[in-house]
Amino acid sequence: MKRGFAGSFRLAVAAFALGMGVHAASAQMAPEQCNQFQTLTADTQKKANAVQTAMKAKVDRKQICALMNNFVTAEDAIIKFLVANKTWCGVPDQMITISKTNHEKSLKFRTAACSEDTARPKVPTLSDAIGTPSVDSATNTKTGHGTFDTLTGNPLGK
Repeated sequence: MKRGFAGSFRLAVAAFALGMGVHAASAQMAPEQCNQFQTLTADTQKKANAVQTAMKAKVDRKQICALMNNFVTAEDAIIKFLVANKTWCGVPDQMITISKTNHEKSLKFRTAACSEDTARPKVPTLSDAIGTPSVDSATNTKTGHGTFDTLTGNPLGK
């Protein structure tokens, strides 16, 4: 009976680590503390979906930051659960390692989403590459057969 539960729990952990959710694994007769895993993963999946929906809707950065904080907290709870119930629920070391690696990626994304650094480096334009001025004026335009040549001369020079 314990062997069957350990196998189904390992399948649930593997499904979670691969992003398939808990529904791919069937829980048989499990100790009550191991059944909490399904509740934790459902909550975490719900928060992950909220972050994805917000990103697709291109909402404000502060809202994505708040949603990411909620998601990272839920993900941290899952990792703590896996570590605390490793022996009792038969959680393999590889699944804990994978979960921690994914959590580190989530923390990096949260840091990027929550940073107030809005000054991004300016992407160089063609004008920057060839060294032309960005605004035309009387001093940087040619008369005659040059820029803005009209019948009466350079209109910017007048």
